[in-house]
Amino acid sequence: QVQLVESGGGLVQPGGSLRLSCAASAIIARPFIMAWYRQAPGNQRELVAEISSGGYTNYADSVKGRFTISRDNAKNTMYLQMNSLKPEDTAVYYCKAASFRRPAGYWGQGTQVTVSS
Repeated sequence: QVQLVESGGGLVQPGGSLRLSCAASAIIARPFIMAWYRQAPGNQRELVAEISSGGYTNYADSVKGRFTISRDNAKNTMYLQMNSLKPEDTAVYYCKAASFRRPAGYWGQGTQVTVSS
């Protein structure tokens, strides 16, 4: 069964914007942290941004000032607003949600973001 579903990826020109969404299943009880990771071909998966249930956020240095992470706890949904996109942002973006039941986290299947002129 699908636990997390990402959406909103696509092709965009440098300087453009995209908004990613991650919908979590109700079986993921009380996620204490949700996060966006990304992985480009040949690279390791890296943390992009994370947000706690209380709204505390953390960003990778490479995206600070350009990306904004948010969550709607009532909807079990997380968002990533991506502005001023650069070619180096091209990657598959993955959603992760960690709960008390599974502190190691659930993973989505990813959504492709391509930044190219």
